Amino acid sequence: MQRTFGLDIPQTLEDICNPTRLALVVYDMQIGIVTQTANGQQITEKVLQVLHAARAAGIRVFFTRHMSLPKELMGVSQFRMAMAWQRVKSPNEVNPWFLRDAPGFHLIPEMNPLPSEAIFDKITMSAFEGTPLDIALRDCGIDAFAIVGIAMEIGIEPTVRQGSDLGYIPVVVKDACGFGHFDAAKRSIASLEFTGDALLTDVETIGAHFRRVKSRTAGRSSPQ
Repeated sequence: MQRTFGLDIPQTLEDICNPTRLALVVYDMQIGIVTQTANGQQITEKVLQVLHAARAAGIRVFFTRHMSLPKELMGVSQFRMAMAWQRVKSPNEVNPWFLRDAPGFHLIPEMNPLPSEAIFDKITMSAFEGTPLDIALRDCGIDAFAIVGIAMEIGIEPTVRQGSDLGYIPVVVKDACGFGHFDAAKRSIASLEFTGDALLTDVETIGAHFRRVKSRTAGRSSPQ
């Protein structure tokens, strides 16, 4: 930890791996997304490892879901995005995949959010745009977030970049972030490494930090 002008400036994962300042964002682990991902089961297992460790350490958890609007409510950007994703040439051919009541919209059963955790729906790529996430984190005094889920090149990179611009310290758990396109995801990671705004780690490393947090917390709460 560095210090200047009365500010603590975290440098490492250990500096920020604390329930008072770090939250976990589980990005778009939805049925219709995980089943489209080639290594969806592997990523699910990695995400669950991080999720369980975070819960045990008392880390706040937020889930996101991508939501399609009915075609009657879609605007220019929504149609353009849907046409690009679905590789169709006409708005008439667009088929909203993640309507609110569609099976693919829901989180996979393995995620099973607790009553103490939140789910935020969005129609954008960044988890911060148009959702209460920023308000909720700031209200809890959170200034850093770890992110896992799918997909790195589609929504995780935009979330990390916007999070940095908002003043958060993002932590990308690389092997718990799935992708639709390997090369594009690799470029996303390389770009984040180059800019230096985020900390990049893996499941084993952040899990070890969470276990240390749990151990310290248990030690403080034990009878004297």
